[in-house]
Amino acid sequence: MSLRKADRFLKTSVALIAGAGILATLPAIAQYPGQVTKNSKDSPELRSIAVLEFTGDEGNPKASRLIPVAVLDAGQLQDGGIYLARPEPLAVVPEVEYELQQDGKPIGLFDIHNAGQQLGSWVGFGAWKPMPAPRRAPSAQDLAKTRLDDDTGSDDQPVLHRKHHAGETPASGTGSGSGSSGSSGGQSQPSDPDRPTLHKKTSSDSTDNASTAPAANGTGSSSTTGSSPSTGSSPSTGSTSTTSTTASDPDRPTLHRKPSSSDNGDSGSQTSRSSTDDPDRPVLKKNKKSTPPDVGSVESVADDTDPDRPRLKRGKSGGPDVDVAPSLMGFPQDLQQTVAVSDAKSHPAHPWDYAWSNPDDEAKMKASLEDMARDALGLNAPQPAAKPAPMRTATTTRKSTKPAPPPPPPAPLSDEQFRVFELAYGSGATLVLSAHTDGPVAQQKFVTLVAQPDLYGNVLMLLKNVTDGAHLDEKPRMRLVDAVDAMADNRGELLFELRGATQRQFALYRVLRGQAEKLFVTGGSEFGTATNE
Repeated sequence: MSLRKADRFLKTSVALIAGAGILATLPAIAQYPGQVTKNSKDSPELRSIAVLEFTGDEGNPKASRLIPVAVLDAGQLQDGGIYLARPEPLAVVPEVEYELQQDGKPIGLFDIHNAGQQLGSWVGFGAWKPMPAPRRAPSAQDLAKTRLDDDTGSDDQPVLHRKHHAGETPASGTGSGSGSSGSSGGQSQPSDPDRPTLHKKTSSDSTDNASTAPAANGTGSSSTTGSSPSTGSSPSTGSTSTTSTTASDPDRPTLHRKPSSSDNGDSGSQTSRSSTDDPDRPVLKKNKKSTPPDVGSVESVADDTDPDRPRLKRGKSGGPDVDVAPSLMGFPQDLQQTVAVSDAKSHPAHPWDYAWSNPDDEAKMKASLEDMARDALGLNAPQPAAKPAPMRTATTTRKSTKPAPPPPPPAPLSDEQFRVFELAYGSGATLVLSAHTDGPVAQQKFVTLVAQPDLYGNVLMLLKNVTDGAHLDEKPRMRLVDAVDAMADNRGELLFELRGATQRQFALYRVLRGQAEKLFVTGGSEFGTATNE
């Protein structure tokens, strides 16, 4: 084959293979069903994030309320205060249970009993419950007992064990002729006190049956003249003997004749006596008190016997009472906050505490943040300008040098809060510091800092919020609540309260790649903005 023919053959083969590939893909494209559904196990779950505010001690608060923040639905954060409101939102529907967390560790449960509105937003009221005790691991004795119980029976058949009672004696073997009285055939009485026992009829019942059976046949004297077949009695006598033998069996059921007006007095008296001797016979009694008629006059139905008749009463409503009444109003001084999470699935605890490799690093970082906070609040005194040193001459006399005075102590920070988090496994430390100045609320200044240490051990500022009491509605103060896994991805977000003078909101921030990004804010519109530096 020449080179030209070989080249033409190779080109033809490549074209045929490419055409076959295109034709093979056409049926697959024609059968494409559209959007491919994800597996239900991989789909996002429904998760509610809330804040529990309470006064008093943890576990036994004096007053409490739960504020819904956000609901995670299909990977999107929705406002928990309006999500599926009918009329109360889904986050505060009665019987919803929240797990209370502190630094990612569960500290209790909170059950919603009823909901209401405060300051134009929905809140839930309920009760704080302790966490259930963990299940005890089986001990060696329990395992040995279970193994022993398994060995008592075969592997394929179940084993029935008899219940033992206190003071019970073991059952005897086969009975003998000297058994207890009342036993037939020398059989012993059952030793189980709960076993039902069959008793024979008493002698009085036997006598009544014997006297009543002949009366039913119409021969009153045949019960005393019966004879055995060996006496050669007449056929009528033989039937009488049969009747007497039947009446002697106390366990044989007896048919009683219905009394009529034609029966004599003796037969009627015997029949009525036999019918009334049975203590278990039901008796129909006529109600003596007749039901009063249904009338429209209220004064005439005082003796009404209908228990389901509605009653009209003055005063307090007879409707269902509120389980938990609203007890926490406003913002008291001892108000405490904790994170609450409600989830359909159980997740392992994820602590957010950061463990320092060197304890001195924590003190160094805290001191650096405190110095930055004082600068932002204007508490640090300005440094005086350095004076130029005088020029020395030959006639200048030597003066004694005095030591420089020590620097003044740093200005105190009121209500200082310093937290360090590890928001993801293996991530670095995230520092949060908030404080304010002393004085009246209108003259106070507030600061909140979020930072991380850099590679050189210095503080890298990620977010700074500075405001004062006169402009809280324009720029609210940021109060850290805690870290929470709002997206159900094992990564923590910082939950802040944005509190103004007349309103407040809650915001979630994610710290990632050296930035503090805002994920969600309640209320739809934000009335304050934090600056990143």
